[in-house]
Amino acid sequence: MTEKKIIAVVGATGAQGGGLVRTILNDPNREFAVRALTRDVNSDKAKELTKAGAEVVAADIGDLESMKHAFSGAYGAFCVTFFWAHFSAEREIAEAKVMAEAAKAAGVKHVIWSSLEDTRRYLPIDDNRMPVLHEKYNVPHFDGKGEADQAFISLGLPLTILLTSFYWENFIYFGLGPQRGADGALGITMPMGDKKLPGIASEDIGRCAFAIFKRGQEFIGKTVGIAGEHLTGAQMAAGFSKTLGQEVRFNDVPADVYRGFGFPGADEMGNMFQFKRDFENEFCAARDLNLVRSLNPELLTFDAWLAQNKDRIPLG
Repeated sequence: MTEKKIIAVVGATGAQGGGLVRTILNDPNREFAVRALTRDVNSDKAKELTKAGAEVVAADIGDLESMKHAFSGAYGAFCVTFFWAHFSAEREIAEAKVMAEAAKAAGVKHVIWSSLEDTRRYLPIDDNRMPVLHEKYNVPHFDGKGEADQAFISLGLPLTILLTSFYWENFIYFGLGPQRGADGALGITMPMGDKKLPGIASEDIGRCAFAIFKRGQEFIGKTVGIAGEHLTGAQMAAGFSKTLGQEVRFNDVPADVYRGFGFPGADEMGNMFQFKRDFENEFCAARDLNLVRSLNPELLTFDAWLAQNKDRIPLG
């Protein structure tokens, strides 16, 4: 019996990595084994993965020797960083370099790097349409990942760059779900105008990544953008209204107003939405829904995701 190829998954207890781990474990063909990398092997989520059949390994994406050990003997590596834990693009870039060097040292045959666009390629930071953040970024959690692409490319790794999209789970966990206004009506608020926002169920990121690993050589050297649907704010509000059985409005606000909302990362989020609004054509074009469905035929639409998650969405 041939030994299964191991896929090492960074952030195995998080949204993207967790989805990939579950997809590998639930694959009826059992083609791959999964090595779940996490900082805390004693967490409840890590223990659940062990019970489910994953090899759970302690790893620190800031430590090269730790990552070399974690990637040793692996066929594939799924690499991801966690901006919202520290709000530092520089740290994301440094962690990407560690993962890239570790993958090179371990001889990994296929690396998927979960990235995003470096918005400065579209909007130079001396352009006054958007405030500069942290002295040299438009959208730090985009720009840092996009800049870090080069850490993987420069080492000549067998690489697929995966461009993700807005998680619809942000409506559950990130405080972006329907909120009641002064008149008592529910609404979702973002500075998108009538432009479309590519979004995806986080579980589908893992399913798409697994399909890329399975198809292997076809996607090495490629950049693949993924989304479940491209929807306007009004279309998302209509979806909420239908699923929740009460009206949910879309509140479009200027990006400057959104940046001033005062919650941690409001300026970052305001710039992010403005970038997606102002460069809608380029951002959507990078996420071909037909390609995504070919990778993941079970791809959820927003309405299907809402139906599955309606009881988890907090109504402010």
